[in-house]
Amino acid sequence: MEVVILDSPHQAALLAAESVRALISRQSQAVLGLATGSSPLALYAELIRRHEAGELSFSGVKAFTLDEYVGLPAGHAESYREVIRRELEVHVDFAPDAVQGPNAQAADLAQACAQYENAIIAAGGVDLQILGIGTDGHIAFNEPGSSLNSLTRVKTLTAQTRKDNARFFHDDIDAVPALCLTQGLGTIQRARHLVLLATGEAKAAAVAAMVEGPLSASCPASVLQLHPHATVLLDEAAASSLHNGDYYREVWSAKPKWQGL
Repeated sequence: MEVVILDSPHQAALLAAESVRALISRQSQAVLGLATGSSPLALYAELIRRHEAGELSFSGVKAFTLDEYVGLPAGHAESYREVIRRELEVHVDFAPDAVQGPNAQAADLAQACAQYENAIIAAGGVDLQILGIGTDGHIAFNEPGSSLNSLTRVKTLTAQTRKDNARFFHDDIDAVPALCLTQGLGTIQRARHLVLLATGEAKAAAVAAMVEGPLSASCPASVLQLHPHATVLLDEAAASSLHNGDYYREVWSAKPKWQGL
């Protein structure tokens, strides 16, 4: 796991965007994994800027979202498929139907999960997966206690996650769905490169557990310790509880620029 501590959330977004650009420049038919929540929004804004500047095309790219609420009507403003459409898809040149999400409207949710898992495999797997982390250490909607080998499935959200996400629902926790479909930890681990962004002091404890704590289902994000190419991009606030912060800074400052992420 490579831990990169940066001065600001903006710098983290720029570095993540450069990683996406470098991938697409060498592999025009790349497969991206897209996360929602607050952490990736600055990244998506930078990708849009680069596209509008003529530096980046998504015309051959496919993308898969991480998760989706169950129980929201199609097109709901806070459905994750709609968030990705609004924050990235409509501003760049994805081909029609190039971006997919799990079908939370399906009559048979278990079958929809299996179909989504198969669609990712059929596309050749995810080349670069964008991730955030919850205050309880969840990634996607894999809450504490999730199997480290889990696949796409139906999950129940914790009260903490629903509380954290209530800000997107006019601070009404009762409006936040209790069920979701989510890629599993095993699904996420199959991606060839994981790029996790975390900013702000509220994420510091979860980041420390992920990076320096034991591998444990109690902190689902700790599964990144097993991945051969996982990059964690932090601002100073999110890195504030790391014991080995100075070492991570030293490693990053000594890294040859040609290596990239």
